[in-house]
Amino acid sequence: MSASRARFAAAFDPVRWFLYVDLIAVLIAIMLPWSTTAVGTLGFVWLLASIPLLPTLDVKHVVRLLASPACRWLIAIFVLALVGTLWADSPWRDRLQGISPVARLLLIPILFYHFERSKRGMWVFLGFFVSCALLMVLSWIVLLAPELKLAATASDGVPVKNYIDQSQEFSLCMVGVLSFVVAFWREGRHMAGVACAALALAFFLNMAFVASARGALLYLPVMLALFAFLYLDRRTFALLVVGLAVIATAVWFSSPYLRTRIAAIPIEYREYELNIPASTGRRLEYWQKSLRYFSASPIFGNGTGSIRTLFERDAVGQRGLAAEVTRNPHNQTLNVAVQWGLLGVVLLYAMWLSHLMLFRGVGMASWIGLLVVAQNIASSMLNSHLFDFHEGWMYVLGVGVAGGMKLAERRSRVVAEATDST
Repeated sequence: MSASRARFAAAFDPVRWFLYVDLIAVLIAIMLPWSTTAVGTLGFVWLLASIPLLPTLDVKHVVRLLASPACRWLIAIFVLALVGTLWADSPWRDRLQGISPVARLLLIPILFYHFERSKRGMWVFLGFFVSCALLMVLSWIVLLAPELKLAATASDGVPVKNYIDQSQEFSLCMVGVLSFVVAFWREGRHMAGVACAALALAFFLNMAFVASARGALLYLPVMLALFAFLYLDRRTFALLVVGLAVIATAVWFSSPYLRTRIAAIPIEYREYELNIPASTGRRLEYWQKSLRYFSASPIFGNGTGSIRTLFERDAVGQRGLAAEVTRNPHNQTLNVAVQWGLLGVVLLYAMWLSHLMLFRGVGMASWIGLLVVAQNIASSMLNSHLFDFHEGWMYVLGVGVAGGMKLAERRSRVVAEATDST
């Protein structure tokens, strides 16, 4: 073998190339809290970098994976979105934009297969956690020195992007790290447990005093309830409830920011009745109209990318909230229902349920995957988070990587049982 051919073979050695692909996935996780452009670019690079690994594919296993519930329902949603372009009465630009967020879900099976074979899935989650921790520190800094912001955000204490994305990240890290607190404490590594608890508290205090989405009041209790159910006995659960009550009371009386955010809800509702645009009023207006669009075509919906066109038609001759146009009704179920009707809603919930079922059991992969899915379901009651860029990538990356790790655990267990039986 010539020297050049040997160098070429070494460069594309599957073991080495697996490391490259894993490192790109880690970079995506690190950049996710900071930049949408970097994430989109790195996602494309990750796909290109995976091409040299195609000769290592186990085709039969890939076919079985794609036929599994965790994959087939999201593939069905994508096929429905493609076919839904045929009956949409909207510009083709809108139809193609309607396909884009659904197409992102197709990365999940690819991530399943890759991280079923890779041993570096935790690198991805560690990269995301460290990145969010750095963002949290910077969040406190820019609260005191707004001129240090990295982008022209609308909220104090939000260095990049927006407070909704930041809350989604911080709450996931806050609840996710609690499992390490329990694990370290049970192992007698009390200092490590205290350090993890301090990090969780730091994320919580940032959300309470600096910036947070009101949707966190919906999904945080769900995530904490999952933690209590999976990790705590009755006595510890009771102590946790008392501790949270004390902390919540102290935060309520010491955080003008939190009180202002909550007090704004009834004010915004009264403004909605007066046809004055505000966050709460916009959602109510979007939901009301979306339900009407869904009822007009309840089985197959109005077609892919039809939401903006429907709102534009309704806005003719209107004023105030009634004249607003959007392509996002701020509710995932309604987003799907308007475009693909009851059929789309059934597929959406079948996908969510299949992913919840995938993460049954114990272990870090199960815990992280379960949290990601539960948070997405709960937050999607007030937003279209499965289709939003940032939260959509959180779902794809979290479910894809954790799902691959979970599948690897299952395969190892099957192999071990087979070995024991012989």
